[in-house]
Amino acid sequence: MTNGRISRRSALAGIGGTAVLGGVASTGLLASPATAAPAATPTPSRRPRPARGTALDHKANSLLQKMTLAEKLGQLQLVNLEDLARTSMAGPNPCGGVFSVVGAAKLNALQKIAVEHTRLGIPLIFGLDVIHGYTTNFPIPLAQASSFDPNVARTDAEVAAAEARASGINWTYAPMMDVTHEPRWGRIAEGNGEDPYLTATLAVAKVTGYQGSDYSAPDRLAACAKHYVAYGGAEGGRDYNTVDVSIQELHNHYLPPFKAAVEAGVATVMASFNAISGVPAHANVYTLRDVLKEAYGFDGFVVSDWTGIQELIMHGVAGNGADAAAAGLTAGVDMEMVSTNYVEFAQQLLAAGRITMSEINDAVRRILRVKYALGLFDNPYVDEAGEVTSVSASARAHARAAAGRSMVLLKNENSLLPLKKTGSIAVIGPLGEATYDLNGTWSGLGTGSQTTPPVTVVEGIKAAAPTATVTFTKGCEIDDPDTSGFAAAVAAARAADVVVLAVGESAAESGEASARSNIGLPGVQEQLVAAVAQAGTPIVAVLFNGRPLTLQPVVNAATAILEAWAPGVEAGNAVADILFGRVNPGGKLPVSFPRAVGQVPIYYNHLNTGRPADPNNKYTSKYLDLPSGPLFEFGFGLSYTDFAISDLRLSSTRLSRRGGSVTVSATVRNTGDRAGDEVVQLYLHDPVASISQPVRRLRGYRRVSLTPGQRSTVTFRLTPQDVGFYDNNANFVVERGQIEVYVGNSSSAAMKAVFTVV
Repeated sequence: MTNGRISRRSALAGIGGTAVLGGVASTGLLASPATAAPAATPTPSRRPRPARGTALDHKANSLLQKMTLAEKLGQLQLVNLEDLARTSMAGPNPCGGVFSVVGAAKLNALQKIAVEHTRLGIPLIFGLDVIHGYTTNFPIPLAQASSFDPNVARTDAEVAAAEARASGINWTYAPMMDVTHEPRWGRIAEGNGEDPYLTATLAVAKVTGYQGSDYSAPDRLAACAKHYVAYGGAEGGRDYNTVDVSIQELHNHYLPPFKAAVEAGVATVMASFNAISGVPAHANVYTLRDVLKEAYGFDGFVVSDWTGIQELIMHGVAGNGADAAAAGLTAGVDMEMVSTNYVEFAQQLLAAGRITMSEINDAVRRILRVKYALGLFDNPYVDEAGEVTSVSASARAHARAAAGRSMVLLKNENSLLPLKKTGSIAVIGPLGEATYDLNGTWSGLGTGSQTTPPVTVVEGIKAAAPTATVTFTKGCEIDDPDTSGFAAAVAAARAADVVVLAVGESAAESGEASARSNIGLPGVQEQLVAAVAQAGTPIVAVLFNGRPLTLQPVVNAATAILEAWAPGVEAGNAVADILFGRVNPGGKLPVSFPRAVGQVPIYYNHLNTGRPADPNNKYTSKYLDLPSGPLFEFGFGLSYTDFAISDLRLSSTRLSRRGGSVTVSATVRNTGDRAGDEVVQLYLHDPVASISQPVRRLRGYRRVSLTPGQRSTVTFRLTPQDVGFYDNNANFVVERGQIEVYVGNSSSAAMKAVFTVV
């Protein structure tokens, strides 16, 4: 740090060590790698702005020339409801935006001050965490990832955008695209699991759904890719924690979804709370300026997370608010959320030469460009009569379908599911009549969450089986040591033909600031499962949770297990749809489920070691007290029918590093007696490379619906981009040699073919 300002040199050193000390050029980030095909590799490069950028720049620059320094600094400030009382909305430096204020009338009143009572009338941008729905709560993002269907994520974003924009919100802090190997981390619920390829495809779908082709439209929002970057690598799964990552891991594992979102035209990006190899994300010149803004060509604006600039002091890279402001602005954080260091200290920092007017102008220009793209200058107000306060029939149908496509069948012994005609069903467990908890984390900020609670499991089952006798016994609370309800639960189980055991986490037990050191069922729920099992009645365990759980006790006790995640407003109906066979489950796990918390982190796309796990050799990489591998692997999921995937074929056994492609095809056939969905998955492995490669990398998936006996040919096109990787100088390289292709229905796929990169 020099004069309280992190230099580009120090930021690069913190990320890449000696390999990047020489600056941008030496990282190879903007240079053509010597071993890569110049025309075919995805080396990050300066992306030209879209055609509309010229017009937006002209408008933004014209307004920028009229602005005083105070007005410019005001645009860099984002405030919440608590700060509004002490913020001068009509003063010389009105703020740039307001977040977490809900209600069309409130928002119009605030906008009126900004537009009609300030010198330049620059409209406010209104942000909200619209994560998996505004009024209509869809399944949590981790559940949506289980669908292996980008249309699920896109539909959620489209419905949410229309509801939120009609209610005055024009900016969402979503999608979250933090790849993680940490089930203890509460925010795993907000993302898409452990794979960068799956996350990237769903991030693009969400951005497209929120923004459409023109996010000035009355049913669209400006999206925000968060949290930039590597937040999912937090040590110990503790929120806000440090991430220590190599340059190649940063580019291969954490950055791909953000690159994909930028290429999809995402309007904004939010910086993450964590430090990255010693350099906080909010002060990281390398990730924000060199990679995001220069290499990826991102032309939107970067917003801090809540007090992220102020927290540079606690990180130990800033001594005071002035230092923090200098570090954040220099790194490329354009808008400060909640804390006020930019507004307070930028003028003195300018006078001292610690920041430049060009840095301020660039930040303001980016913010104005997004406001123009949102159409706020032409249409700053919202029609209050159009505010969405209830769930429409169409939105409810979309949410129900999304929940059904997002659930994963983990066990179905003796084909217990789908349930046949039965006389009595005992719903047991603390989530059987739960409402709010079925929405999961990040629900409740939209206007409808209080008036449109989710359908309960009991309600869904009663509607689906109107002639059955359905009882409910709670047994215990979600997170409480009281076991006094066990006896009633066991009695209810003995009196029933089948038990539906609704267990899992509360909404508050996943999400932000909700790390758990023990990821088994909370409270005494595992004891409840064991007690109910003693009744001898077949058990269907339905899990409601925002993270992978250690489920061995449930696996031992239950006949069938359905992973329902947090399904949203149509939770009970969607669960019943699957229990009674109206919907055949086709979801797959987007994250590995460990056998025990001591295995964490455990993930499918790991590197090999010199001594891979061997049950017959003690001196290999394994535990003494656990079998190797997860309890349920990435990509796993059962169906009520059976599928056969066969006939793996390659269009060529050679792929040129300079271009071209190899088409991979396989046949999938429904060999059972029910219509259903299979997710055909393609994985690659580079067995010999200059940098050790993961044992598997997902590079394609297709969800296919087939009737009994029907077959389909699934094809994937592989290019040099699929087989290459970033090295520790941030060069994207495509190396000669063999590539193994695996196709199947999970990450343990065994069907294999080989081609050679030449």
